[in-house]
Amino acid sequence: MAEEKKMNAAPAKAVTAVKKDDTKLGFFKRIAKWFREMRSELKKVVWPTPKQLLNNTVVSVVVMLISALGVWGFDQIAQLLVKGLLALKG
Repeated sequence: MAEEKKMNAAPAKAVTAVKKDDTKLGFFKRIAKWFREMRSELKKVVWPTPKQLLNNTVVSVVVMLISALGVWGFDQIAQLLVKGLLALKG
């Protein structure tokens, strides 16, 4: 009996989509809209505190220095290998 009620129930009404306005804005209106949207997005940004900024900067510089030393080290090893191979040839 419950199954019969489910089958006899009317289907839900279809939801109609809101039609978007397809008119193209003028050049200056598009620029103004872009600035308005940008300002509204920047209000949502959570800016770091000065302490967080300093901490992140120090971490970035340290990682950069370690990476630079690693690349320099590999370069020195490769240079020694190439010089060694050239010395064997000549």
